[in-house]
Amino acid sequence: MTKLAWLLASIALAIAPHLARMPLWVGPLCLALGLWRLAIERDNRPLPQKWLLLLLAGAATAGIASHYHTLFGRDAGVALLVVMSFLKLMELKALRDTMVVLFLGYFLVITGFLYSQTIPTALYLLLVVLINTATMIGYNDVNDGLSVRPRLRLAGILLAQAVPLMLLLFVLFPRVGPLWGLPKDAFSAVTGLSDSMSPGTISQLIRSDAIAFRVKFDGPPPHRNLRYWRGPVLWDYDNGTWSTRQPRDRAPAQLLPLDKALSYTVTLEPHNRRWLFALDLPETLPPGSRAGRDLTILAQAPVQQRLRYSLSSATRYRFDVDPDAGEMERALRLPARGNPQARELAGRWRSTLKNPRAVVAQALGMFRNEAFVYTLNPPLTGPQAVDDFLFATRRGFCEHYAGALVFLMRAAGVPARVVTGYQGGELNPLGDYMIVRQSDAHAWAEVWLEKEGWVRIDPTAAVSPNRIESGIAAALPGAELPPALLQLDAAWLRRARLSWDLLNNNWNQWVLGYDQQRQTRFLSRFNRALASWQGMALAMVTGIAALLLGIASWMLWHTPRRGKDPVHAAYEKFCARLARRGIARATNEGPADFAARATRMRPDLAQQIGFITQRYIELRYGRRHSTRLPELRRAVRRFRP
Repeated sequence: MTKLAWLLASIALAIAPHLARMPLWVGPLCLALGLWRLAIERDNRPLPQKWLLLLLAGAATAGIASHYHTLFGRDAGVALLVVMSFLKLMELKALRDTMVVLFLGYFLVITGFLYSQTIPTALYLLLVVLINTATMIGYNDVNDGLSVRPRLRLAGILLAQAVPLMLLLFVLFPRVGPLWGLPKDAFSAVTGLSDSMSPGTISQLIRSDAIAFRVKFDGPPPHRNLRYWRGPVLWDYDNGTWSTRQPRDRAPAQLLPLDKALSYTVTLEPHNRRWLFALDLPETLPPGSRAGRDLTILAQAPVQQRLRYSLSSATRYRFDVDPDAGEMERALRLPARGNPQARELAGRWRSTLKNPRAVVAQALGMFRNEAFVYTLNPPLTGPQAVDDFLFATRRGFCEHYAGALVFLMRAAGVPARVVTGYQGGELNPLGDYMIVRQSDAHAWAEVWLEKEGWVRIDPTAAVSPNRIESGIAAALPGAELPPALLQLDAAWLRRARLSWDLLNNNWNQWVLGYDQQRQTRFLSRFNRALASWQGMALAMVTGIAALLLGIASWMLWHTPRRGKDPVHAAYEKFCARLARRGIARATNEGPADFAARATRMRPDLAQQIGFITQRYIELRYGRRHSTRLPELRRAVRRFRP
């Protein structure tokens, strides 16, 4: 395997994770450039002209700009770096150019973490670093004496030597907050709830088994039917879509807990939205957040990094018993026209039933007793979406039932609103925490009742109780389950899956989530002085100095005592024999000059002096050959001036 093949392999491995995200022509272009460079090396052809490289670079830049509509941002920037790395291969002339490409390879490794920071990604990129380092070792091996295995072994030793220093810097380097941020396009692909809900919104989201957040309770978790994780509250209805368009009131609503609060810590995955999720209903708020009257918790900025926060909630409560008049008016607002059948049905309930609680019971009884179906694949509805669902299709997912119930309540004069979030979650007994996935996404309703305040009403529980008690997989027919929700029941598979999630959770908590707060708490366990940045800096400098001193001492102690260089020893013997004949070599005299002077003084020894000097120079400064040293030794042994 040639050095160039090593270089191409290391760069190809570095860009491999990016290719699926780039324009289709980038991969073939990189392959063509690599093969072209190999052909140049094999046939000893000249490198391409500058004008041709500039033309290719310009065309590639234009192609990237046309695809992404910019040259800035994460995706366009990484694509440009990939293409330019391969174009740089076409102008390799000196070792310096090769080093530039190798360092570009290290930079490409870093860009891999812009897309994923999982354990498999880290292991793969560590492998790329190993091969890139082995390639660099090969280019510095002037004698080409290292085969594949020793080269990889040496690269592994070099990386292993860096591990103690890396750990020291990771633990002690003060976390001072982000000094830079990722471009906006870095968060365009994240999944999660939005601030609007229309038919199909949540049924699409639950097809993903991506983690939404993990929760660790301070005590036993609540029963599954109480695990409603509150997210955005939707007030406004228009043309089949529920949303929140008006700014939320900052004044907190009155909350009267009726049972003991549950304390817990949420580790929220980035979703590029401001809202935070809490068990229905939160009594406390995370630091730096705020909540409106509807208790939608908002962070100060969109959540673009994994966020950990603690709070407490009550699962039984009285919420906003004395509401704001404007809020009640908003909770009864409907468009002036549309869905006449639903309005007529709600009007009959209002005129025949004695109170709002009876209206709610009537609606839930309709969903429970009539031919409504809970399905992930409901038929499409028309402009009269509520009427189509209630009186024609009668097949829907949780957003259909929650939206229709709130419409009916408002039409019947009962204040109501839609709440979106998650319901349920899977307990991981290995780590004693709960996993809430996107497949747990849910929507329910809240109605305001006299003396009770806002009360959670979940029409999905009336249609499909299994959805609330056992989860989405138990509520849907097997044929409707998306692949992400299919789980084999074998105990060892479930244990393996939970073990892997536990490993990922620890990785998130202690590696990716090692922020300023966790660093301070961790170092305080050893010494409170370490928790300050001065203490961290002092400990870091002291630790690095001690580490380097220890490594240097260990290397000196274990360095083998080398004997005299056999090549130099043979040459010294040659010089000593000439010196005894009055031809002493000056300390500043090179081998060639000394041989020339000795030959002039003893022309009869010219052939022997020339042969010995030539062998010495070859062995000392050139590529060593296994037969040269014995030849030098024999020649010196026979040299008798």
